[in-house]
Amino acid sequence: MSRAYLRFNIRVITIMVFIVGIIQAQDRFDAVRAFDDLVAQCDLGTREPNSEGAKKAVDFYQNILEPLADEFHLQKFSHTDPYSDGKLDLVNIVARFQPEKKNRIILCAHWDTRPRAEFDRYAPDQPIIGANDGASGVAVLLEIARVLAEEKPGPGVDIVLFDGEDYGKSGDLSNYLIGSRYYASNPIGGLPKQLILVDMVGDAHLDLKIDPVSYQSAPRLIEEIWAVGNDAGYKQFKYEFGSSMYDDHIPFIEKGIPAIDIIDFEYPGPDNRYWHTHEDTPDKCSSESLEAVGETLLTWLFLQ
Repeated sequence: MSRAYLRFNIRVITIMVFIVGIIQAQDRFDAVRAFDDLVAQCDLGTREPNSEGAKKAVDFYQNILEPLADEFHLQKFSHTDPYSDGKLDLVNIVARFQPEKKNRIILCAHWDTRPRAEFDRYAPDQPIIGANDGASGVAVLLEIARVLAEEKPGPGVDIVLFDGEDYGKSGDLSNYLIGSRYYASNPIGGLPKQLILVDMVGDAHLDLKIDPVSYQSAPRLIEEIWAVGNDAGYKQFKYEFGSSMYDDHIPFIEKGIPAIDIIDFEYPGPDNRYWHTHEDTPDKCSSESLEAVGETLLTWLFLQ
């Protein structure tokens, strides 16, 4: 698929949406509150599996989501620790809205943080705080949950926060995506019609290129969301391909679910110098970036 053809496809859909007169910024997303949630997660400490920060994070998410959702679940499970003699006690956080509806969409992110900073010069064996790689996607979804508690879109929505996404050592893909693999095989309420993952969306220099794996899985979904984002004025959504992502959307694609990853894998630029380092801190993130993703998703969701 050429980039020229991709751009043509997206622009055609954008024009069609304009013609029926339904594109407008929903202006529901509180970006300042979302950024506060990003900072609050980091204030809990590192949130790698079995850590004190992880225990605090589960309480933090439950305190926010349980009063908002129609159904709330802590999906607890264990995973053999491949790097020790112990086990990992993991939790997927699930907030369901309009659970009676058959047409369902999952909006998801991972909440855990990396237990090592292998690209850091000074402390590569220490866990990271994960402002962008972990807290940013969750912050967007917590704010979306607040909107869904007040307003009902057409489809039912499950907000799922996955544990254990970032546990594996470099090259050990079998110990990444632990929570999403578990959920894809043990879904609460069944598998969705579509899935949207948000990961690393807080970068203050946000450039959201298209994941080729996502485009192969769900081209129409990519086209719709990128068109909505641009027509709402969020130029962070770029009409070009980026790197192919191995992320929490993969277990669902493997089960035949159309699934996409909204991600900026250039943090803060092509050198990716903050990724998996102790430089992944809130000062590298912005409320404007969270708004671009959150408003776009809400606008798209309420068009369904």
